[in-house]
Amino acid sequence: MLASGDRAPALGLLDQDGSKVSLSSFKGRRVLLYFYPKADTPGCTEQTCLLRDISKKIGDVSIVGVSPDAVDKQKKFAVKYKVGFPLLCDTEQVVSLKYGVWQEKSLYGRKFMGIVRSAFLIGPTGRIEEAWYKISPKDTPARLLKALES
Repeated sequence: MLASGDRAPALGLLDQDGSKVSLSSFKGRRVLLYFYPKADTPGCTEQTCLLRDISKKIGDVSIVGVSPDAVDKQKKFAVKYKVGFPLLCDTEQVVSLKYGVWQEKSLYGRKFMGIVRSAFLIGPTGRIEEAWYKISPKDTPARLLKALES
């Protein structure tokens, strides 16, 4: 698992518009990189909409979401909820594995692999400032705002 001070793993994924996005695109800025299991499900929608709603309160911090969904699903999700930031498509779990969020999960006794909802505040130099594994949808914006205050 990644921790504060670690170099953020590189990423290069397509967003909901089919454009390639990399962390180097945000060099010199802070980035909240959050991972969610599936677009347009209750928890993921709540998390994304709460982050959308605080986006004007966080200055020049960029918000970037990542899920295993394909471009078309991310696009529908972004349009439906008027998401104004990139939603990246990690269909092959390349980035999710690098960040340690692709893990075995269990639901009703059934085991499967999936995204463990997590978020990372990455500093302007590309180092992780905060790493929040197994974060709840409501805690994501609250923890971001608290981290930015300190």
